[in-house]
Amino acid sequence: MVTGVDASQTAFRAAAKATELAENSGAVLHICSAYSTSSTDALSTIRSHSSGRTSKAESRKLIDGVAKASEQVGASVAAILRESHPGLTIDVSAVPGAPAEALLRKAEELDADVIVVDNKNIRGVSRVPGSVARKVASGATCDLYIANTTH
Repeated sequence: MVTGVDASQTAFRAAAKATELAENSGAVLHICSAYSTSSTDALSTIRSHSSGRTSKAESRKLIDGVAKASEQVGASVAAILRESHPGLTIDVSAVPGAPAEALLRKAEELDADVIVVDNKNIRGVSRVPGSVARKVASGATCDLYIANTTH
């Protein structure tokens, strides 16, 4: 079972639901946190904080820092969830790419049975899933569980 997290409450609630589902089914829970590897994003960030040219090494250092921070977010969520589910195996990884792409890639890599996402950005009466849920739904080769995270 795979779920993605960032620092949002909705992602945490989806991860909590994924924890319940994994525990009830005897599955291992894989928590992944996506991060951008775009050198354009990295360079823009560096340039906005400095007045000189930036090197590939500086860009790589920033991307590595973003990856580490992303993994720390996942590890923090996992630590909280392990407190209430001590017998559950929870793996954590930082995955490069946009959130939906990262979830799909991780699920494919693990041959996951289920991906759990939040219902963030579900709009109005039409109940159309937000961009991450929609992209995962259109690309998933396994089941998708959309957790109600609005309560």
